[in-house]
Amino acid sequence: MAWGLPSSTSLVCFCQKLNRVKQLEESTTETSLQRCLATLDLTLLGVGATVGSGLYVLTGTMAKEMTGPAVLVSFSIAAMASLLAALCYVEFGARVPRTGSAYLFTYVSLGELWAFLIGWNELLGYLIGGASVARASSSYLDAIFSHRIRNFTMAHLGIWQVPFLAQYPDFLAAGVILLASTFVSCGARVSSWLNHVLLAINLLVILFIIILGFVLARPHNWSADEGGFAPFGFSGIMAGAATCFYAFLGFGVIAASSEEAQNPKRAVPMAIIITLGLVAVAYILVSTVLTLIVPWHSLDPDSALADAFYQRGYSWAAFIVAAGAICAMNTVLLSDIFTLPRIVYSMASDGLFFQVFAHVHPRTKVPIVGILVLGVLMAFLALLLDLQTLVQFWSITVLLTFTFVGTSIIVLRFDNSPPASSLGPAIPVGTEQASAPEPGQLRPALRPYLGFLGGCRPGAAVAWALGVLVSSAITLDCVLVFGTSALHLPPWGHTLLLLLSSVVFLLSLLVLWAHQQQHREDAFQVPMVPLTPALSILLNVFLMLQMNYLTWLRLSIWLLIGEWGSGWDPRWASGGGQAGKLGWDLPLRLVPPLQDSWCILATASGTVRRTSGRCWA
Repeated sequence: MAWGLPSSTSLVCFCQKLNRVKQLEESTTETSLQRCLATLDLTLLGVGATVGSGLYVLTGTMAKEMTGPAVLVSFSIAAMASLLAALCYVEFGARVPRTGSAYLFTYVSLGELWAFLIGWNELLGYLIGGASVARASSSYLDAIFSHRIRNFTMAHLGIWQVPFLAQYPDFLAAGVILLASTFVSCGARVSSWLNHVLLAINLLVILFIIILGFVLARPHNWSADEGGFAPFGFSGIMAGAATCFYAFLGFGVIAASSEEAQNPKRAVPMAIIITLGLVAVAYILVSTVLTLIVPWHSLDPDSALADAFYQRGYSWAAFIVAAGAICAMNTVLLSDIFTLPRIVYSMASDGLFFQVFAHVHPRTKVPIVGILVLGVLMAFLALLLDLQTLVQFWSITVLLTFTFVGTSIIVLRFDNSPPASSLGPAIPVGTEQASAPEPGQLRPALRPYLGFLGGCRPGAAVAWALGVLVSSAITLDCVLVFGTSALHLPPWGHTLLLLLSSVVFLLSLLVLWAHQQQHREDAFQVPMVPLTPALSILLNVFLMLQMNYLTWLRLSIWLLIGEWGSGWDPRWASGGGQAGKLGWDLPLRLVPPLQDSWCILATASGTVRRTSGRCWA
């Protein structure tokens, strides 16, 4: 049978897919996972997920190749951007205390398709992150034994000269991942206990590095004789900030674990804020002492901290640093393996991934299938791939996720139908009267001046303003980054575009501010909305544009694969559905459900049928 053009009803059903949001049960606390994590457990889990290769590996690479001693400025900028995103995570963590992290946040605000793409994006980010951390950990462990493991492997298997593949298979890294997966599969309490032990050692080593580093500090290393404080200029600082951004990803682990928290509405926000504060201080202080101990141009990018002490004659200190690095990277690895199966579990529970990943072990109360399958896949990546070239790819996935979370906060704050699991009834800002305008409507005090907006249905002007806000932020960042280089704009054209995009950005902010917002007294809310999430979006996009074109190409290919894959319903593979039940007369692509309602289905032959239940396009 010949393929026909899609009917109008099919197109309408597809468009509904873009906007279908997840509705949560009212104040639900029921879960198949075990609620055993207190605030301290979540905080230590977040710190352990953050302080790893970013501190022990990335600081040296950035200082020598991108920033010089200004690496501390790059970490400060990345920490500020992370703070804006963390505030959004805190509000979502209090309002939507369920497993899923940024995926779930996007699902309850922007819709199903965007949620799937963010979940797909997080899947890749955690796989790459865990595999690269395992390789870095094996390198430190191998260095303690004078690289005997590497030399033995190369001598018996040879050296590979294939793009994107490592020079030799890293069996140690793969073994570390499989061992960590075994511990995580034993339950949240076991993995949390192991994380506490490794993190305690790591924190003691970081404190040791900071104290001894300041004792050995030489301010002359920042002088002009050694190249100055910022030898690579402002562009190098911003490129470093974009690269090290992934080092602050750990607080997403807390949000992803909220369904296993004893009191998620209180513990999750506190744990995220404490984690980010501790981690930012640690990164800035360690990056400061690193370039004060030895000149930045003499650093070893692979093991900068240990090598810095070794150059100063403190070989015993280098051994302590190496031991701390191994503990730190294994805590990050544990956190990655702990978090990723829970995100996939949430997607599978919603019908957006294979149903087998929603299986929870009856005794340990963990998504056992996801842990085992994704652990093996992560081990395979660590075994074969050279993941150093994918560090920027890791960062851009984090930045994209944070951008969607910031956008979701704006949507949720102006939505007149908040998630059912929210804390208490929504109260519009500035009034508690029942006759007050709904969220998304124009503020009464501004109606005499902005009457042309008052005629819009609730939420319409907000939706348009948000679209213009994101578009103008992208335009403004493009002008700032490429205006005088890639775009070759004359000075007057650069200035004109800069002014126009800035004015449009500010006007869209004002339009959003002129509308009612949801206000809750019993839950944390991001301050100064829409300004705070808008600045987060602006800064995230700016850092994303610092990436090279190959990183953007890889990201585009991955998202296209995910979008193509979203057109195939995983429940078909698990036997959950049959096309014949819906009356299809040819093998159309299956996509996730659109809505629980009566739906009109159009076949390729033009037949229109009506069916109850969930609707597929």
